[in-house]
Amino acid sequence: MTKKTWSRMGRYAAILLTTLLLGGCARHSPWWIFDPKGIGAHASYDYMMIDVAVMLSIVGLTAIMIVWFMIRYRKGSGGGKYDGKWSHSMTIEFFTWGIPIVAVAFLSWAVAVNGSFALNPYNPTVITHTMKPKGDPIDVDVIATDWQWLFIYPQFHHIAVANELVVPAHTPVFFKLTSTAVTTDFFVPQLVGMIDVMPGMRTKDAMEVPQTGVYQGIAADYCGAGTSWMLFKTRVVSMRQFHQWVDMAEQQPSTMNYHQFNEFARPYINVHYKTPIYGHVDPGLFNHVILEVMNGKKWPIPMFMTENMYAYLQKQAKEHRA
Repeated sequence: MTKKTWSRMGRYAAILLTTLLLGGCARHSPWWIFDPKGIGAHASYDYMMIDVAVMLSIVGLTAIMIVWFMIRYRKGSGGGKYDGKWSHSMTIEFFTWGIPIVAVAFLSWAVAVNGSFALNPYNPTVITHTMKPKGDPIDVDVIATDWQWLFIYPQFHHIAVANELVVPAHTPVFFKLTSTAVTTDFFVPQLVGMIDVMPGMRTKDAMEVPQTGVYQGIAADYCGAGTSWMLFKTRVVSMRQFHQWVDMAEQQPSTMNYHQFNEFARPYINVHYKTPIYGHVDPGLFNHVILEVMNGKKWPIPMFMTENMYAYLQKQAKEHRA
């Protein structure tokens, strides 16, 4: 390659590196998983780093050996001795078979086995075996619709909030999740790993966060026209602030029975990120939704929503301003 070509490649590499570095400064950074805040997310990050380190050690060693062989046995003054009768080396066999076997065995034990138990969403030992909570564990029922989230707190007079999750720090939170429509994924990258949320089924997940803050939750699977707006803020607050929020929520006049949930579950693109709070929902709503979906209940998407999304969003904006 010419000097000009090398110069051009260097400029492109510098631009790419700068873009990657500046990407970490974005408000909604795509590098959330590299900045874990929850106990489960930290454990997942550690296992990922172990996996990457083992793989890089193998790839790095292989790359070094390739370069070394190319230099040593190059034509001319490489210095390596050529033996036309050579056919076998126990030393090479030992390393080419031994290193992969050790790596696979280590990853099987350290990541596959330990990681599966530690991060099992139904019983994550990284949380349950090390719990020193400042309060009792909190249960949250999660219902995903097209394209909103509803979080119900059965321990607190069945209050609920849409498109926002509020939990106290230093407290285990156990989720039960279901969907009214297609399968999607519940995922708060900095706090807890993703879990499928499926119609007519119940899945579970758990998390504990040792520090307060606001974190982005997303629907990690594509589930239709409103997926990009199917977001929720996760607010981790102190225990005192959490109880203040609960007291405030209990005073809200809005309630939700199954008839009202039918209206809520109709397809809606939450462009304006509304977070209505309900002072009370029917105690059996979560299980009732699962049963209804199993019996064939559907909340169909109006055709105009996907045929002319711009007109629909304009209509929604007018309703929001009103």
